[in-house]
Amino acid sequence: MSQHPQATSRGFLMNSREWRIVGMATLLMTINVALMYAFVLTPLAVVNDYLFAAPIVGVLVYGAALMVGEIIAEKGVKNGNMGTALAGVALLQLAFGTLGAGILSFAPRDVQVTALGIAGVITVLITFLIATYVYARSKSFDRWSTYANGSFILGVVGVGVGMLIPIVSLLGFVFIFFGFLLRLGWEIWRIRERRGTSEFLSAIGVYIAIAGVFVHVLQLVLRVMARD
Repeated sequence: MSQHPQATSRGFLMNSREWRIVGMATLLMTINVALMYAFVLTPLAVVNDYLFAAPIVGVLVYGAALMVGEIIAEKGVKNGNMGTALAGVALLQLAFGTLGAGILSFAPRDVQVTALGIAGVITVLITFLIATYVYARSKSFDRWSTYANGSFILGVVGVGVGMLIPIVSLLGFVFIFFGFLLRLGWEIWRIRERRGTSEFLSAIGVYIAIAGVFVHVLQLVLRVMARD
């Protein structure tokens, strides 16, 4: 039985706790987008060139950075050590900021803000659609965490195999993107069901999922803009 019996009846009339989580996640994401734009002007913008020279290396390095950052942040929050928690968040910001800057660096400076804006709007729409689906259904989405992890694993395997069969690499990145979508749905469900023990940890979880979706959307947006 759902631990949140009013979830399907109140729609998006979110309570103050949920709005606080949304606010913190939005702030973290806004800071990260600003860092992406700023990092383009720094040596960090070329990090992707080195890491993704062998795509599997880039995937593993960024994956490890995100995992370690989340673990550090979670440990800090649970131990009541805000300094440690912020250190974990800083690592997440650095990882996503560097990844995004590398993607953004392929576009002329005068269109980067436009690309970020379009990617932001699309990401917000995707988040809204997923949230609408989750809040409209009374069922459990707990398994989406397992599905997300499975999708990430398939993505890593696909990128690895892609070193020998290039077309498979593209499929691997699709699985990774899908993994972030599933992770976002799971995080939203956890907020709905009050599964998170900390508002800050819930916000970090949502932020990681949204940032993961955003960098993939940004890459697609830049590819489309490059064709025009």
